[in-house]
Amino acid sequence: MKAYLIDANSHAVREVVSAGLDGIKQPIGYDSVDSDEIDASGDRLLFDESCFLRDQTGNGRFKLDNLIPVANKAVVANPAGDDGVLKSATVVLAALQQRTI
Repeated sequence: MKAYLIDANSHAVREVVSAGLDGIKQPIGYDSVDSDEIDASGDRLLFDESCFLRDQTGNGRFKLDNLIPVANKAVVANPAGDDGVLKSATVVLAALQQRTI
């Protein structure tokens, strides 16, 4: 499955390959993951659900479109259904890079 890792510390958005939700948790760095929809295709931004409460001293933040700024790292992927299975993100890398500040 193709996904995109957004790293606020290195100011980079890059493609990663992941095997489902457990594979998403590793680059984010935490087991508690929440998400927000980013477009009509169903792509979602998956991030540490406690990033707004957790001490993030020294970690950067990024903003995707009009979503609230997220600290540290997040992944964009597309959930295929309620069973936790994820499919490849439909957004194009260059477009995602332009939408992320």
